[in-house]
Amino acid sequence: MLRGNLIKQLTYYPLIASLLLILVGYSTIDRNDKKGVEMTIASSRSPSTTVNVSQTTYSIDEKKALDLVWKLPQVKRKAREIERLSRGSIRVAAAVDSLPTSEEPYYVVRVLENHPDKSTSTVYWFRVLSSNGAIEALDWVNNKYISLEKWNPDGR
Repeated sequence: MLRGNLIKQLTYYPLIASLLLILVGYSTIDRNDKKGVEMTIASSRSPSTTVNVSQTTYSIDEKKALDLVWKLPQVKRKAREIERLSRGSIRVAAAVDSLPTSEEPYYVVRVLENHPDKSTSTVYWFRVLSSNGAIEALDWVNNKYISLEKWNPDGR
């Protein structure tokens, strides 16, 4: 009985370990494909080996995206209004919620209230295009991003 168990373990454990290694390797390759990294290597018989790597570049950084959103007149006005109505107890801040990817080349920035009890409430959501800094605001009613020209948070 003990010998049969040992033979079963010696047979199945390496098979399971191999399967797990294959799955982990496939998962890693798949993740690299989504990051936009491409490598092409010419035949080893040729005198030179060519490697082309393409990588997403951003012309604005995280700090610049935050600055662009913070300088919007609607954001400044709302921050003053919240701080005035709360008599300074609620502070308004902006934070980068997500960084650009090859599929979504935007910084997602949210403007939020910092309450005295350390809780936060989101006031606005924006996305800033990483290549040129174009800003779009989230229309909460339709749940999609719209241009700043169409965005009217104050109803004015």
